[in-house]
Amino acid sequence: MLAAEHPRYPLPDTDAYIHLSLLDGGSFIGDYSKIHAGVSDETFRMYNWAFYIRHQDRHMLWDLGLDGDKSCYTPWVNKYLLDEVNHVGPRKPIVQQLSERGVLADQIDSVLFSHAHWDHSRPIRDEFPNATAYFGPGTKEGCSPGHIADPDLQWDGRFFDPERATERWAEFSGPWEPFGPFERALNYFGDGSFWVIQAPGHMAGNLCAAARIEGGHWVLLGSDCSHSRQLLDGTYEISQFCLPGGVKSSLHADIPAARSTMAKIRLLENDSKFHVALAHDASWMKKGTDAVLCSLLDDHMKQAARERIPNDEVP
Repeated sequence: MLAAEHPRYPLPDTDAYIHLSLLDGGSFIGDYSKIHAGVSDETFRMYNWAFYIRHQDRHMLWDLGLDGDKSCYTPWVNKYLLDEVNHVGPRKPIVQQLSERGVLADQIDSVLFSHAHWDHSRPIRDEFPNATAYFGPGTKEGCSPGHIADPDLQWDGRFFDPERATERWAEFSGPWEPFGPFERALNYFGDGSFWVIQAPGHMAGNLCAAARIEGGHWVLLGSDCSHSRQLLDGTYEISQFCLPGGVKSSLHADIPAARSTMAKIRLLENDSKFHVALAHDASWMKKGTDAVLCSLLDDHMKQAARERIPNDEVP
């Protein structure tokens, strides 16, 4: 179904579209009690999706997912996360998944990171030598100086060290304009087909994106604006939990802002018939009822969605 006849927030009037496909970004073991308030500890396989974007002769990525090589992560991530979550990289590396789509690694010109957490971003120059990485406004301030200056910091100094960074990257600088219920969005290609949207709540610089694909359908790349479909639907509240030492924490740095962002995504979904693809949500694959989102899968992922993902197995 296309956009609602009279949406509360009219969408851009455009015939332009991008080509979008989902990439397997690996998985790790998650804990529902860290996501949903009021539930007992229960582990599950938390999938990590990335996306390939083509617009005319431009080739880009939205997030990168996980790499099985622990050496590409900071000492903090290795010490506090990797052994605990038992992460695995994708069955086929991102570069191979692109190659099977006829895209060479050196054709990727941009990697757009929804945010700077380890399971979405990592250094890119070795894999994608011609690409520039982009983060949302506020990321540099929130993540500098990173682990090169202090190994006890989780953020990657190869991006964020003010003197010793090795990666080519920048923050999005606008111009920003409204998109639906969101106040600040960037018309990335200038033709209304792809919008990078400031989505506060999860962490500094957090982003989501709106993509118009062939047929006029809109897909919302929700990344970590919500960590589950049930959270987005309001079935559960955002969890707050205690870290060792009794420090209270959450997967969202600003819970009221995260709730507001989720409410805006629901407006796009309900009023404008958006199809929402969250970074860690596999519920739509297990159901197989959203034809638009299922169209983003290649043959390998279609088979995984039928045979392996319903059993919480590695794709």
